[in-house]
Amino acid sequence: MLAVATAASLGAGGAMNAAQLPERLAGNFAEQAQIAPRRIVIGLDISASNPLVSDSAFAAKVGARIAGEIRKLGFASEVHVRTLGNYDASSNAFYYDAVISARNRPEDVAGEVERLIAGTPLLVKSGKWKAQARTNILAFLDNVSQSIGCSGMPTTIVLASDGIEDSEYARLADRNSHLPAPDSREYAGCAEFEILGLGQGTRSPVETVRLRKEWSGWAKAAGFREFKGLNDW
Repeated sequence: MLAVATAASLGAGGAMNAAQLPERLAGNFAEQAQIAPRRIVIGLDISASNPLVSDSAFAAKVGARIAGEIRKLGFASEVHVRTLGNYDASSNAFYYDAVISARNRPEDVAGEVERLIAGTPLLVKSGKWKAQARTNILAFLDNVSQSIGCSGMPTTIVLASDGIEDSEYARLADRNSHLPAPDSREYAGCAEFEILGLGQGTRSPVETVRLRKEWSGWAKAAGFREFKGLNDW
């Protein structure tokens, strides 16, 4: 059974200052304390069509990249991991939430998240996670905006996905299908939207460019300040 990991920020009675840390960590603590907090929301697309669920090398590569971003976070930063695919809560009950603190170091959180992402193919193969029939990216983003949001600190939403929406909204596997225009700029407070693995599995640079144009236009209209759609890196 998968454990749900939640790390609480330092509260009353849990505070730790640099003087209490071993000398070799004091410098790192002071440096970390100067970094403005950020929020990273990670969506793992476990639809059957996404290479993340079957390609161990690709999953490891995604995990390493995201872990690298988490290691840069300062204290009070948030890390949230969710799965996506079908549009029902029972299919995507897993969650991981952490707040970076003196007792929950960015390198520790990065290691946990990297192992989780790299282990996605094994989790699916073992049956702990079920590969899903649909790819509800837009619905996932809407849920994130309502449940986590982008207020309080710069927020980046990162999807480990091929970006091929397959839902009531659009069937992007069809070249004549397009993402619907967003209803509003509900992501206006969000710093960045990133898709890692865009077009992966299609083996087509033309398809990757088409998907990037679709998501770039949608992200801009939805209010994200920046969009990155990477097939490889």
